Amino acid sequence: MRQSSLVVVANRLPIDDSVAPDGACEWRRSPGGLVSALHPLLRQTPATWVGWAGGTGPAPSLADVDGVRMHTVPLTAEDVRDHYEGFANATLWPLYHDAVEQPVYHRRWWEAYQRVNRRFAEAAADAAEPGAVVWVQDYHLQLVPGLLRELRPDLRIGFFLHVPFPPPELFMQLPRRAELLRGMLGADLIGFQRAQAAHNFAQLVAHVLDVPADDRRIALDGREVRIGAFPVSIDTTEMAALATRPDVVARAARLRRDLGDPTHVILSVDRMDYTKGIEQRLKAYSELIADGHVKVRDTVLVQVAVPSRERVAQYQVLRDRVEREVGRINGEFGRVGEPAIHYLTQPFDRAELAALYRMADIMAVTPLRDGMNLVAKEYVAARVDDTGALLLSEFAGSAAELPEAFLVNPHDLDGLKLTLMDALQADPADLTGRMRAMRAHLSRHDIHAWARSYLAALDSSGSLLTRVTTPG
Repeated sequence: MRQSSLVVVANRLPIDDSVAPDGACEWRRSPGGLVSALHPLLRQTPATWVGWAGGTGPAPSLADVDGVRMHTVPLTAEDVRDHYEGFANATLWPLYHDAVEQPVYHRRWWEAYQRVNRRFAEAAADAAEPGAVVWVQDYHLQLVPGLLRELRPDLRIGFFLHVPFPPPELFMQLPRRAELLRGMLGADLIGFQRAQAAHNFAQLVAHVLDVPADDRRIALDGREVRIGAFPVSIDTTEMAALATRPDVVARAARLRRDLGDPTHVILSVDRMDYTKGIEQRLKAYSELIADGHVKVRDTVLVQVAVPSRERVAQYQVLRDRVEREVGRINGEFGRVGEPAIHYLTQPFDRAELAALYRMADIMAVTPLRDGMNLVAKEYVAARVDDTGALLLSEFAGSAAELPEAFLVNPHDLDGLKLTLMDALQADPADLTGRMRAMRAHLSRHDIHAWARSYLAALDSSGSLLTRVTTPG
């Protein structure tokens, strides 16, 4: 078996399966942010990506993608139900997002989480050459660092959490809290989106495990584990290039014409998830229409809500509620050919997203809690003419980096309405100043800077980073 000096371990492989014109199945590199961030590094060092291919049953044998070895981890239908849909997304996900929905606990889910995490750890141990760097990603795999350290103490292990880490009083609800903390502490470096998350983690470790811990270092079993904030970002160059493509510019103009050339277009792009604040946003918008502050003919809301985790009961209920509310608002305030809300549930490719970003005067990103929310950053990167307004929740991780946005508490409907009106009525010069500042920040703190900063902190020898050229 070939081994690699860098191993990335994530729930999913960085590939999409699609059907070719002749009906054959083909696998291609997916356009996700993590893939883009690591691609320059993965091309220049022997690398393996360990993950699930998305199906059930035996793991498919996949060819290398851009020189990166794909190491597939098999999952059964029971694994998907109890590990992915169960413990990961019905227990940890709601708990980590301020328990917006009540977390659910089942012992068989925990057993599946342990079983699948061990399978991933064993795959990573097989794929890593002696002394390799292994970078484990996200809440699906929090036990992997500890399990991997037991199997391969020679490795340099990193862990990065892409979602928020909750305050101690919430995390303490977990029946197996000590095991999860010890699993993460198998890493040499634990990265979070925000400094507050690192602080929450340190407090919990000190309390639950009774070991010395501060916001930078934790002492455990004769080792030092470093922790810190490494805010994830996007490929700003790629998004700006997309937004200036002639076909994308023409598509944006055509979309606006199709909406009736309104004075203002408000856009929201979300996964269908109860953390995204979709219902609160719709209610605030409908009240603005009812109060006469917004007129349907002059202002249009485009809500993209891509279905997510549709086999999880909470998501099915949420989709029904959102669709009923959209129907109510359109039935009450819309006219023939002029709906109050244009509601779309299909996924869009990158070029179509860039056209939507170019079309929208206001981007409303108002999650109740988000680790980062990269849609906000994508909108800013796409506004190459420094126009547009970003309405952004204080509870999105990106708010700490984009203070020039119109920041809002999405739980406060009156505040949400007032701030949206502020954005609609803002002076163009003010909007330009805000957007220019946000774009300047993102140009310095893009996805490549994030990957380099984290790996530089993890790989103290610098052996990996010496092989990476600066993008562009």
